[in-house]
Amino acid sequence: MKTQGFRAIQPKSFVPKTTNSRHRLGYAANLLADAEAPVRMNQIWVADITYIPLQGSIFCYLALVMDLFSRRIVGWALMDNMSESLVIEALRNAIKERQPATGLIVHSDRGGQYAGKAYRRLLRSSGFLESMSRADNCYDNAFMESTIGTIKTELEMTEFKDIKAALKDIPEFIRYYNFDRKHSAIGYHTPAQFEKLNVRKK
Repeated sequence: MKTQGFRAIQPKSFVPKTTNSRHRLGYAANLLADAEAPVRMNQIWVADITYIPLQGSIFCYLALVMDLFSRRIVGWALMDNMSESLVIEALRNAIKERQPATGLIVHSDRGGQYAGKAYRRLLRSSGFLESMSRADNCYDNAFMESTIGTIKTELEMTEFKDIKAALKDIPEFIRYYNFDRKHSAIGYHTPAQFEKLNVRKK
C-alpha cells in the first residue's frame, strides 16, 4: 500500500446518540444553576441515558436515576429502545425504592424522553420539580455523566451476548456501586454508608 501510495481508511465505530434535544416538547429551566449542593437525601435526583453494546453491533439502553447527595443509584431501567417508557420506568423504580416527599428536584438533559408528556405527568403527579440542562452544556449534568463514565470503565464495557446477559450483570454492578465502591466526593464512603451516617446524624 505504501509503494502504491494507498492510504487505509478506518471507519469510525458507530456510537448511538442518546440525547436528541431538537424537539418541540418544550424545556424546563435549570434549577441547579444557582442551587446550593444538596444537604439531605431525596433533595435532588439526576437522570440520564447511556447505551450498552450487544453482540451483532446492536445496542440496548440504560436509564439511571441518582441521588446527588449520596451518589446512590436509586432507580434504573434497561430496554432495547430509547423511548419515553425507558425513563419513566427508571423514575418509577426510583420512586418505589425511595418514597420521596414532594418538592424533590429531578434534573436531566434536554432529551425528548425527559420532555415527554407522560414523563412530565409522572413528575407533576409525584409533586416533583422538573429541571433540565441548558442547551449544549454537558457540564450541567456532569455528575450523571461522570457516573456513567465510571460504570462503563469499571464494567470493562464489552459487548454483552444479549440483553438477558446485560440484565444479569448490570444489577450486580449497581449493587456494588451503591454498597461497596467508595467515592472521593463523599469522604471515601460508599453511597450506602454515607446515607447511613447522615441518617444517624439527624
